[in-house]
Amino acid sequence: MSATRRIRAETTAAFQSFVRRRTAVFFTFFFPVIIILIFGALVQTQPTSGGLFAQPPAYYVPGYLAVVVLFTPLSRVGSTVARHREGNRFEKLATTPLSRVEWLLAHTLVNVGIIGVASLIILALVVTVTDATIALSWLLVPFIALGVALFCGLGALLGSVAGSQDGVIAASNTIALPLLFLSETFITPSLLPAWFRPALDLSPLSYFARGVRAATMGPTADAYGNLLVLCVLTLLFLGAGAIALPQTD
Repeated sequence: MSATRRIRAETTAAFQSFVRRRTAVFFTFFFPVIIILIFGALVQTQPTSGGLFAQPPAYYVPGYLAVVVLFTPLSRVGSTVARHREGNRFEKLATTPLSRVEWLLAHTLVNVGIIGVASLIILALVVTVTDATIALSWLLVPFIALGVALFCGLGALLGSVAGSQDGVIAASNTIALPLLFLSETFITPSLLPAWFRPALDLSPLSYFARGVRAATMGPTADAYGNLLVLCVLTLLFLGAGAIALPQTD
């Protein structure tokens, strides 16, 4: 069996596993919807008032997308790795032709597809609910795909070192919540202390947010540099995640 067929078979199995978990399906698609309804429709933005949510509605599009790009692959892949470790599945996997890289790539493809659909729903809802004016650039596709892949790699790392599925969930929330709000998504750098602003460059989500914002609001030229950095970081995280996956349990 070729590598392509092995990846395709694992991708199909991973997708079917996701569909069977109704809770995961629900929160993947409806959690960001709730966030948009709360912040976009109820709180709303006040572009002339200053303070939090003082930017135009389109400014927060990267934040809404980051909810699924960050949380979903981080928790799903991390939990899957931890569950496989508890069930000794990696020991069985070691007896098959499927490599750790192929296994992680298959699960990454599933997440990219699922979150790609969720992102379309989010964009449509943002435009409808918040009256945001955004440009639908083709650059959104690689930004979303790379962002999902990056956090799939980080999720694999967490699942490989955490002691249980509960540990993965705790660790992913501990990492994801600060990243979500301290990566130029919902909070503008001007609202943060000057001494903290250089730390924004340490977050991979910052490059996603900056790039998506440039792609949807302009100037588009600013998106390419962020896309390049995100591409390099994605390769590093995916590689580290694949290496960290256990061969035996």
